[in-house]
Amino acid sequence: MELSVIIPVYNEADNIKRILSAVENVKINKEIIVVDDFSTDGTREFLRKKQGIKLVFHKKNMGKGAAIRSALKIVSGDFVIIQDADLEYSPNQYTRLFKPIKENSTKVVYGSRILGKGVFLKSSYYANRFLTLLTNVLFNGHITDMETCYKMIETKLLKNLNLTSSRFEIEPEITCKILKRKEKIVELPITYKGRKKGKKIGVKDGIQAIWNLIKWKFRR
Repeated sequence: MELSVIIPVYNEADNIKRILSAVENVKINKEIIVVDDFSTDGTREFLRKKQGIKLVFHKKNMGKGAAIRSALKIVSGDFVIIQDADLEYSPNQYTRLFKPIKENSTKVVYGSRILGKGVFLKSSYYANRFLTLLTNVLFNGHITDMETCYKMIETKLLKNLNLTSSRFEIEPEITCKILKRKEKIVELPITYKGRKKGKKIGVKDGIQAIWNLIKWKFRR
């Protein structure tokens, strides 16, 4: 059973070497797929010299969702996990997240920052709590962290979701479609330390997330 690690990357020259090293050091059968979303800070140049990974280069900046969809075209593992490149999430947690899947108890595992008492920016914490609550109300869910990056999902199921989002709205789209299919989501606590600087989801992204939650409630 192989895990495909999808890493969307955009201007992460300061972090890319460390995150790849951390993923590579995890003792689990895996492939690593990096999608560079038209970085301009030297990230692409570093990746071109990197061995042992699958690479996709976007010809223009398209967003996290588009990067994930590009990676899904070349995934060969049985399960997929999404890994942000900014070092907020530790790849050392893959093995524990994979355990319920290996035990055949679920096709979907979410790493919950809420259950793990992650360190959030206050604004991000309350935005996430609201969006998760709205998700549970609309889709009769019982999850604690809809926006978590660590979504470990059976590849066949993830591909069958027919994802269309291009940017951060990929997170609610994935969760909404899984809940609509009545798939069981197992949540496990993870460590998380949000960075104060960098690419953060803003008010516009929050409004977009609310719109998408409502959209996927009524769209087939």
